[in-house]
Amino acid sequence: MSKSIIISKNTCPMNLGINILSGKWKLQIIWNIQKNKVVRFNELQKMLGDITTKTLTSQLRELEENQIIKRTVFPEVPPRVEYSLTEIGESIEPILNSLCDWGKAYLGKK
Repeated sequence: MSKSIIISKNTCPMNLGINILSGKWKLQIIWNIQKNKVVRFNELQKMLGDITTKTLTSQLRELEENQIIKRTVFPEVPPRVEYSLTEIGESIEPILNSLCDWGKAYLGKK
């Protein structure tokens, strides 16, 4: 769970980024939403595999609170909820691509 984010003139940008994106699941959640553009809760849970409903809900709420993802609820029965990246969330794409490239290179050297 991310800590409360207090931003001041002395806030270290690296610490801020790490705080927002830290955790076992957040980068994987963002990566899967970014690849699919729009994802429903159950689809995302299947993509992630071993994540509990409670954990996924918690991580999605934190990402929404930090304006990384957008949650859209459709007034239907049963309710349909979709997740997509916000403009801020989309700005993380080059970082995720670089991290993926680094991971591939790392695997190639092992």
